[in-house]
Order: sequence, then C-alpha cells, then structure tokens
Amino acid sequence: MRKWLIIALWMSALPLCALAATPEKAADYQWNLPKGFPKPYVPGDNPMSAAKVELGRYLFYDTRMSVNGKASCATCHKQELAFTDGRAVGVGVTGESHPRSAMSLVNVAWSASLTWSNPEMRSLEKQALVPMFGEHPVELGLREGDGFLPALRSDPLYRALFERAFPDDSDRFTIGNVTKALASFERSIVSARSPYDRYHYDRDDSAVSEAAKRGETLFFNQHESCFRCHGGFNFTDSTVSERNPGRRVGFHNTGLYDPYPAPNVGIFEFTGVQADAGKFKAPTLRNIALTAPYMHDGSIPTLEGVLDHYAAGGRNGHNPNKDPLIGGFTLSPQDRDDLIAFLKSLTDDAVIHDSQFADPWPRTDGAAAK
Repeated sequence: MRKWLIIALWMSALPLCALAATPEKAADYQWNLPKGFPKPYVPGDNPMSAAKVELGRYLFYDTRMSVNGKASCATCHKQELAFTDGRAVGVGVTGESHPRSAMSLVNVAWSASLTWSNPEMRSLEKQALVPMFGEHPVELGLREGDGFLPALRSDPLYRALFERAFPDDSDRFTIGNVTKALASFERSIVSARSPYDRYHYDRDDSAVSEAAKRGETLFFNQHESCFRCHGGFNFTDSTVSERNPGRRVGFHNTGLYDPYPAPNVGIFEFTGVQADAGKFKAPTLRNIALTAPYMHDGSIPTLEGVLDHYAAGGRNGHNPNKDPLIGGFTLSPQDRDDLIAFLKSLTDDAVIHDSQFADPWPRTDGAAAK
C-alpha cells in the first residue's frame, strides 16, 4: 500500500484540531541541558521551536524525501547506531557508494563543521540541501519540481504540522522551511546521559567502572594526548556554542594514508593547500562504541584497531602532512582495556531509545511505514 494511503487511514482517527492548536513560538523550546553543556548556537533566522522540531522529525523519517521513495535521512542516520548507519561508507538511494562514512548527528548542534572535509559547511540548514539534491554522489536524489513539495502540501498531517511550525508564512511549503525544520530536529538530538555524564555531572561515583576511571586518566594524559583532538564536553575540537560562536574547527591528518586517494584528499579539496592533504575533522567520541567502523572511510572496524593505529603513530610514519600529535605511544594490555572501557562509558543508551528522536510514522505489518 502506498504510504499516502496508510497516512490517510491513520489520519482519519487523529483529531487535526490537536495539531492545529495555537502556534508554538521559539520561547516554548527548552534545552534542559545538564551542567557543563553550553547552550548551542542557533542561527537568528531559524530559532528553535517545539513545532519545528516535531515537523523536522516527521520529515527526517519520511521516504518521500528520496527520488524513488526508498530512503530517508534516517536511512543513513539510524537512532540505534547513534544516528550513523554501520557502513564503512554511505550508500545513496540509487545504490551509489560514497567516499566517506555517515557521521553521527548526536550533539550536532555544537558542531562547528558538519562534514568530514568541507571546512565551509557550517550550517545545518545548508547542509541538508546536499543529501537532498546533491548529484556527486547521489544521496536522496531529489530534483527541483519533482513533486516533493506538492506531496507534502496534499498531506493533511503535514498541512497541520507546517501551519504550527511556520504560522506567519504565506507559503509554508518551501524547501527553505523543510531544511529549517530538519535542522531544528537535528539540533534537538542531545546526548548527555552516558555513564560518563552521570559520573561527572551527577557525581555518581558508581556510574563507571574502575577500569573506565583508569582509562580516563590515560585519555587525558600528555603521553597519549587523545584529549588534544577530542577534548571538551563533546570530545572534539570542532565546537561552537551560543556563547562562543567563533566556530573553532580542527582538521587533522592522522597518518591513515600517504598519499590520500582521491576523492578522499581531506580539506585540500577545498583549500588547495598541499599541507591540508589528508586532513579530516576529528569527530565527537560520544557514543563511539556504537558508530563502527571508524575513520572517515570506515577502514578500521574496531575501537581496538583505532587504538592500535594511534599507538603505532599511524600507518605511514614518513607522511609529511601527518599531525605532529600522531607520534605513537606504548600501551600495555591493561592500558588498552582501560581506554576501551573509558570510551564505552561515553555510550548514552537513553539517546538511542528516546521516543522524541524516534520514527513517528505509524507501523504496519510490523514495519515502519516509511
């Protein structure tokens, strides 16, 4: 059965008056952030509102976002995998493989740069256009004038959702409003309830194991220097917040390849500076145990393999562009186990089960109607 028929049947039992209630303004959105988490930077032309977040959630999981109705944003960003997809590299709706893996969307509200290697992609609203309309490679494969917006406009559920989210717009059904809603939902995906958070912010000494505590000491040790690229509350050096919107961005050559194969040449693709060849973003380590395989191209399958890579100083010790921090170090078997325990303590089970981030579409025949 086509999705619009399923939705129509579902909507017959849903009181639209509940959705068409008083429009919700930006002031209604509460971040409810724990101590230690700064308020995220939000662009002035897209203030947060609960209505926009909810609209964005429906769009995020809607396969009408793809040219053939077979994929949605959630296809490459699965909640159970901390909004990654478990693949070494992404695969578009037409089956085309991508050069890099899908990055986690958890805590993306604080991300100063939104891709592995484009230092200029700093707006969630603009970034959403890439998977929607990009052709090199194809992701969702939409085209201007392909019927996507008319399909939304004809859906009674979306008419109510768009009215609440954009009550002052004469024409609510625009690509600009779609991307604003998607960005709002993505900003709402906050991970702050891991054992590490409970240990540090709730002062629960029993939240993490003794091994994880030892591993944390190693992580922040000058010898290993993990924290230099993966520091702060979000465990990355690519961070922005409302108080500090200066957009601190870190890109590093970790000695993975020499030379780096096209098209995975890092930010060199955009800067043209030879010293930038092989430099990629340092991703957040939050929920890292859920986001394998690792590195920009998914070339390391396990956390143990990642530690071995850095302990060895990278794959190519002679790489002239390699970050000077990637110098290698010695780990005993216990050190290795303790670091793994610490990294696993960054896993937030709540964020992967929280219904406010889950697929909102009704289910039929035991499967999501997406």
